[in-house]
Amino acid sequence: MNKKLLIPPLVLSFWVLMVGCGFVVTGAAVGAGVYTYMDGQLQRSYQAPFDQTNQACMATLQSLKIAIIEESSDGLNTTIKAQRTDGTPITIQTAMIEPKITEVSVRSGVVGVWDKKVSELIHASIAQRLQQ
Repeated sequence: MNKKLLIPPLVLSFWVLMVGCGFVVTGAAVGAGVYTYMDGQLQRSYQAPFDQTNQACMATLQSLKIAIIEESSDGLNTTIKAQRTDGTPITIQTAMIEPKITEVSVRSGVVGVWDKKVSELIHASIAQRLQQ
């Protein structure tokens, strides 16, 4: 096999590892509803403006009776810290990728004791609110 043919895929693979696969997956994941689960964070991109997505996140937490502890935003990124009735922490982070594409990361639980099912439930509720 020609060694020159191996170099571009190796370089691309290295670049993906350095930059992170979330950047590469974002475009395809927006319409398909694909989740990325890494280090306890369940991420998905939505075809919705940043402010509308943040409103859907807040409404989701309120409807699930999850107490909002803190919210901070710089206009491009928002972090919402919340707590379930059993004391489990929830963190939702949103980031504007493009004017009408927002990435949402949901983490439920503490390091090493993440609850993927709760994160999936929160994402499902956010997605439903954004479709209305």
